[in-house]
This record gives sequence, structure tokens and C-alpha cells, in this order.
Amino acid sequence: MLDLGCLGPPWHPCPLSPPISLTSFTSKPTVKPLDMALDSFDDQYQNCSHAMKAALPALNRFEFQNNSLFTEVWSQAVSMWRFRGSPVSPLSSSDQATALMVYTMIFLSEQFNNEVSVAGRSPQEYRDNFHFKTLHFLLTDALEEECHCVFWGVDKYKFEANVGDIVRFGQFASSTLCEDTIHDLRTTTVFKVITCHGVDIREFSRYPSVEEVLIPPFEMFNVTKVMEKGTSVEIHLDSIGTYSKYNCEWLTGGDSLGPWGHPLGPWGHPLGPWGHPLGPWGHPLGPWGHPLGPWGHALGPWGHT
Repeated sequence: MLDLGCLGPPWHPCPLSPPISLTSFTSKPTVKPLDMALDSFDDQYQNCSHAMKAALPALNRFEFQNNSLFTEVWSQAVSMWRFRGSPVSPLSSSDQATALMVYTMIFLSEQFNNEVSVAGRSPQEYRDNFHFKTLHFLLTDALEEECHCVFWGVDKYKFEANVGDIVRFGQFASSTLCEDTIHDLRTTTVFKVITCHGVDIREFSRYPSVEEVLIPPFEMFNVTKVMEKGTSVEIHLDSIGTYSKYNCEWLTGGDSLGPWGHPLGPWGHPLGPWGHPLGPWGHPLGPWGHPLGPWGHALGPWGHT
């Protein structure tokens, strides 16, 4: 269950706790294979970043209507970002800065990553059920190609891998530059990672004292060492590039928004609330091209059902 009770303004902050990836759990960990995570949504938005930025206002409005948690947390992140003096550099926009702060809020990042890990099952899954499209793009757009040696501790899962495996995390991973922080928590799985596609987000984090580096879901790693330590394991990973099944899916997959903020159908026509194409005034059209009435019934030539 997500904890939504800690949403106070930054000038009256709630008690801080570490990011979800660094939190110790008391339940028995689940054994999970570390693989290429091919169900994850892994778009890198290559060669379409400017077009995506142009589409963001309409997309963001649409997602605010369909994701109340995202709406609430985004508002809190904006307030916190302004309270800190509205820093942007070295990022390219205030939206990127806000998105990074949104991600570091525990009660959203867990749900977000759960959905990222399965939204790539199909284009339809991404289009219909993934309501963090704006956040996914802004986090990806904020990434930079700079190598870091980082640690990521996970207590919920005991990951299994073999030396020589090629793997991805399949989600955004909040790692840390501080080795002692991880080992002091005695997490079930400790990753030592050389990442070359992450971004240092400590200046934009809800927890600035934690030296966080955000690793993207599409970065590939070679497993170089696996050390079992009783009920825990330490896995070493070296970056070997990136891999994505998707690219610019929102723009090229027939899923962008039309002029009224409705998703576009397969022929580029805006879709209404019942999945019907919209007419020139934004009214849903029935099977013969007639506008639909308030209960989804087709209207005749004079507006009669």
C-alpha cells in the first residue's frame, strides 16, 4: 500500500526516509532472475526529443486527468523545487528538475517503476495503461553519458545472475556513490555498477544528503562477478551500451494526442471517450460518421437518435 500521508509543503517537511531502493525490508526476499527485462518500456526518444517536448503540454494535461497520484506529487515537487531556489543547471529545463524530484519521492517511484517494468509488453499496454509517459520522457531526457562507479542495494529481491550474462534493470534505479551507505543496511542484493548512462541527481533529489545517480532501464551491463554471502549476494556489472525495443513510440505508434487532448486513432483521427473518432467540433462520431449522443447513441442527420 502506498503511503500518501506525507505530502506536507517543503517549509513544513515530513520526516525523511531513504529512497525506496535503499530501504530495508523485513519480509523474506523473493528470488528473481537478472535478465534483459524485455517487458520494460525502454524508449530512448532518439532523434525525436524536440517533437516530444512540443507534445508535452497536451500529454501532461491528459495524464494529470488520468493519474491523480502523479498530479499530486508533481505539485508537491514544484513547491519543493521553488523552495530550494529553482535550480536548473546542468539540466536543460525546469520540467526535468521537477521530474527528478518527483522520482525521488518514495510513494510514487515504486509504483512508477512497477509500471515501467511491464509497460513494454506491447504498444497497447504502453498506450492504454501506462500513465507516466511524461515522467518517463523527462527522466530519460535528463540523462547524460558520464561514467560513475555506484552501488545499488535491494532488499526486496535476491537477484540471480551468472558471470558473462548480459542484463538490464528494466526500470530506473536510484544508485548511490556512497559504498558505506549500502553495506551498513545489509541489503539482500548489492550491485556494484559501472554506469555510463546515468545522471547525478543529488541537487534535485528529495533526499539531497544521499549521493544518488539515476540508472535508466535501457542500459545494458555485463555481469563480471557474482559473490554469494549466505542469504545475500553481491553482483558486479559493467556498462556495455544500451538496448531498446521502442523508440519515439508516443509519436510514431499512432498514440499521440489530437487537438482536444484525445488519443489519436490508427489513421491519425482523435478518439473520443468510447474510442470513436471525433468530428470537426470534437464530438465522437458513430459508425456512419454521424455524431454520437450523450449515451453513445448515433445521432441522425438532424441530431435525433
